[in-house]
Order: sequence, then C-alpha cells, then structure tokens
Amino acid sequence: MDSVGNIILYFVVAICMVVFSFMAVTSRKILRAATYLLFVLISTAVFYFQLGYQFLGAVQIAVYAGGIMVLFVFSILLTHKPDDTSGQIESHRRIAGVCASVLGGAALLFALFTMPVAASGCSLAEVLAAGPDITMKEIGHTLLGTDKFRYLLPFEAVSVLLLACIIGGVVVARKR
Repeated sequence: MDSVGNIILYFVVAICMVVFSFMAVTSRKILRAATYLLFVLISTAVFYFQLGYQFLGAVQIAVYAGGIMVLFVFSILLTHKPDDTSGQIESHRRIAGVCASVLGGAALLFALFTMPVAASGCSLAEVLAAGPDITMKEIGHTLLGTDKFRYLLPFEAVSVLLLACIIGGVVVARKR
C-alpha cells in the first residue's frame, strides 16, 4: 500500500466509513440506519481488498453486506413500520449513554492491549513492540481454534445470538 493512489483511496474510504458510522447511529429512521451500516460494511470490504486479502473482502461482501443486512432489513420490516421515527432521547438518558459508551470503549481498549492475541500468548502491545510478522494462517488458527485463547466459541455464541434475535423479531411480528 505504498502508492499515492492507494493512500488517497485509504483516506477517502476511512472518511466515508467514519461518516456513515456516525450517520448510522444518529439516524432516526431505522431503514436509513441499516443502509448506512451497509455502506460501512462495504467500506470494510474495500479495506480488505486494498490490503490484498481478496477472500476476506469477498466474504465481507457476501456474508455481512449481503446476508446479514438482508436479515436485518427483514427483521426491521417485520417489527416496525418503515416510516416510524424514534423519539428524542431525554438528556439524562443521553448522558448515561455517553458515560456507558466511554466506559465500554475503555474496557475494550484495555482488553485489546492486554489479552493474548497470538499463539505465543503475547498481548497486542507486546506484539506491536516486538514487531514479529503475523501470517494469515496464524490469524485463521486463532479465530477458529478451540484451544486456550482461541475464538471459535465466542464466534459461535454470536451466531446463536443473531439467530435468537431474528427468531424473537419474527415472534414479536406475529403477535401484532
């Protein structure tokens, strides 16, 4: 990623991703928020393609931008009227939400830099300081392994959670 065109593309996509992320969480119309989220997911795929990970980019578009977004929109249309807008959040709830977001972000950053991320048991801060090369094979084994510090179980838990949300949306839509 050393040509000027790639650097310009990176910053354009990064700015688009930040803008669409902000629009997704501040939009009052839920279908517009889902559309903005779709643009964020496509921007992520552009990053993967730019880094040379064509398979991950294709999976990002096929699974997330395609499949998951169709399920989100389907669930939204089953549970809400498309023209519904959410009401204004009261100020005490907004302050509590901002505080919870800041605390959650700090906890995520702490976990990101202290938990082991490699097969050697090194944290992200140690890996960044030492500068060893991490291959795609090692990342794949870490994400889909079942040993200690592997992430297959959380990955499956999230998939079951998404399935439960979709089933819950269908049940709520049928009771109307």
